[in-house]
Parts: sequence; structure tokens; C-alpha cells
Amino acid sequence: MSSTNENLKIPVTVLTGFLGSGKTTLLNRILTENHGQRIAVIENEFGEIGVDQDLVINADEEIFEMNNGCICCTVRGDLIRVLGNLMKRRDKFDRVLVETTGLADPGPVAQTFFMDEDIKADFRLDGIITLVDAKHLSLHIDEAAEAKEQVAFADILVLNKTDLVSPAEVDALERQLRGMNALARIRRAQMANVPLAEVLDVGGFDLARALEHKPTFLEPEYPFEWGGIYALPSQATLTLHEGPDPSLSLVALPVDDATEATLAKAAERAFRVFAREGQPVTPGGRVIAGEGQYTLDLAGAGPKRFTMEAPHEGLYALFTEHLPEEFEATLTGPQGQLLPLAAQAYAEGHTHDETVTSVGLSFDRAVDPERFNAWMSGVLRKQGADIFRMKGIVAMNDDDRRFVFQGVHMLVDGLPDRPWGNTPRSSQVVFIGRNLDREALTRGFEACLA
Repeated sequence: MSSTNENLKIPVTVLTGFLGSGKTTLLNRILTENHGQRIAVIENEFGEIGVDQDLVINADEEIFEMNNGCICCTVRGDLIRVLGNLMKRRDKFDRVLVETTGLADPGPVAQTFFMDEDIKADFRLDGIITLVDAKHLSLHIDEAAEAKEQVAFADILVLNKTDLVSPAEVDALERQLRGMNALARIRRAQMANVPLAEVLDVGGFDLARALEHKPTFLEPEYPFEWGGIYALPSQATLTLHEGPDPSLSLVALPVDDATEATLAKAAERAFRVFAREGQPVTPGGRVIAGEGQYTLDLAGAGPKRFTMEAPHEGLYALFTEHLPEEFEATLTGPQGQLLPLAAQAYAEGHTHDETVTSVGLSFDRAVDPERFNAWMSGVLRKQGADIFRMKGIVAMNDDDRRFVFQGVHMLVDGLPDRPWGNTPRSSQVVFIGRNLDREALTRGFEACLA
């Protein structure tokens, strides 16, 4: 590919950084400054309810939200779909900004622009910008693998919130970051106030550095661990036993032959299908090959049998969330057990710290400001160390404007925002952290309602 053709591709900037590092603040700066570029924004949230899109300032830019998972995992197929739809309106924007969740490994996100042929043809990854919270990074860098990966993959490291720590602490943190990623440019900032020319025109993601950090960078990660090509009759029986999970997702796609190359191409197609919501199937139910993703219910003891129907007898590539042997899976046709004609196991993809969860609370009512402030103060005093991130948009019963707040651990900042106008007044709060007590948080929030 010539440099001329590369320059015709749409530049994509990935904004990443751990929870509360200032990604949305930088995004808002980019959207409000006069740079003359039309930007399409793709937002990804880790949380039960999405408020990030409402935290982004009103702008003419188009904002696409993906909040049913982390962009580095199941939602990566969604990212491909959104980028594909953007190409149908190519004349409407000049560049794309992708804001990941604070728990995203940016590696698989970057991989998308090198592995997917359609995406690679139309987009180029201009750079990964990682925001670093100078005040709180030390609380997570040793425990959260995502925080390390965010630093390691960065082209630009924005050392943000330097006003919250001493100059000596900033110097020490910068030395630590240089030890983790010696090639990234580091910019110190307060409120993410870096020159936009330094983050919008990085000049290209450093693939060589990514491969040096992670030699398997260009090996695909999928939301499934196994794939095999079968010659399916019109009807077969899939039998599964107890395994590591109470459910198993699978996709079956028609293919032309049983070669390894065909299985590899089918895996890329299956990857996109896995991004869609799976159809639940209880034991005894039907799975129709070629018609989307299915999630089989395996709860309870004993073998579970499902009918697999093929619209046309022939070759199908079956992809399963887990390895077949983990569930003692067998596929049986009228002539006996069916065996795969080609098969491939895939490396387990990126996983998250399962102890980090989110609690989203939403009510179509305003809150009493005194009770709300007292409740929030108590929550932070008792649980601030475990609350990595909180954010919300709240209707105060004595104010016609939205009250918008964001917080990291025990630091919270909130201000009245734009008027509600004709928008129904509602109150939404999201907590992300460890040891979150959903019932207690719900009761506390309900007690604040006016």
C-alpha cells in the first residue's frame, strides 16, 4: 500500500486510560475547539446504564454508543459494524474518535485496524492516546492488567491531573511510565489541556512497538475457543454435559469446503455474529445452522440435548464459546456420531478482573439536594477506596438545570449543567468498583428521591 493511498484512509484516534483518568474531558476539548474537522465519535461504556454520551458536550458530531460490554471483548464486533456503517456516510466526517472503557485493553482494539480486511481498507489507526491519572494510577497499576496495557500500547501518554500531586510525585510517575513505554511521548496536563495537534495527528500507530510488547499482537482473539467444520445432515442432535459455565454460546455458518483457510475465514464471519445478542435455547430446543448466535441453557445436572437443523445438507463451520471437551460435546446424525473435518482451537481472549463490577441506578424523579449530598458523602467516606469511578446526571428538585457529577475514589466534582428544557427530568448514577453493595446503594439513592 502506498503512502498516498494510506493518506486517503480515514484516521482513527483511540482514547483510552483507566477509569476516571480524564478521557471524556479530553474528548470534550477536542469537540469544542476550532480545528475545522468533522468528527464521528464512538463511545464505549463499562456500566449497566450509559451516561457518557450525555456527559459529552452538545456538538454537531455524530456519537455512537456501545454499552453492552467492553470494546476489547464482545463489543469489538460492534466496533466493526459501526465503522462499516460510517463508511456509508463517508462524506459526513473527516476522522473518527473511539473512546474505550476505562477497563479496556487497547491492544485488541488496535488489532482491529490490522486484522479486519474491510476495516483495514478504509481506516488507518492514527494513534492511541492514553490518559493517566497522576493522583490515582498507583492504586491500580500493580493490580489491573488493563492499566499496564493502556500504558504499554500508547503513542501519546497524557499525564493528567498533575495539579493534584506534588512536582516530585509527577517526576517519579513520569520515570515509571518511561520504564513501561520508553517510546511514547509524554505530555503533562491539567484537565487534559494538551495541544490538540499533538493528539489528533500522531502520524500512525507504532505497529513495530506493539509487536515488540506483544508478539502475538497480530494473532486474532475471538469470543470463542473452538471451531470445526462438519458435514451436517438436515437434522442432528447436539449433546452437552455439565461444564465450567451454565450456558454455552455457539454459531454455525455455511462454508464451501473443509480446508483450514476456509475455517479461518469463517472465524472472522463468526466473530461478527458473536457480537449480536444470542437467542436463548433450553434443552430440547432447536438450533438452526446459519441463523445467528444461540446461547444454550446448560443449568442443572445431567446431559442436555438440542436439535441442530441445517436448512440445506452440507458443510457448516461450528464455533463454540468453550472447548467441546469441557462439556463432553457430541454431535450425532442419523448415521451415528459426526466428527469435524477440520478443527481449530483458539486462544482464550482478553479477560477482565471479575471482582470489578458496576451498579447503575436510574429513577424518573428528582432528588432532594441536601439528602443526596449527605448520602454521597457517606458512601465516599465508607467505600471511597473501592469505588474506582462514579458519574451521574441528577435532577435536583430546586434547580431547572441538570446536575452533572464525576468522581474517582474520594474525589468528586459536580456542577449544574444545561437546563432540562423539554427533556423528562430523571436521575441516573453509575458506580464502578469492587465490593459494591447493590441493595444498599439502591436503598440509599431511593431515600434521596424528592
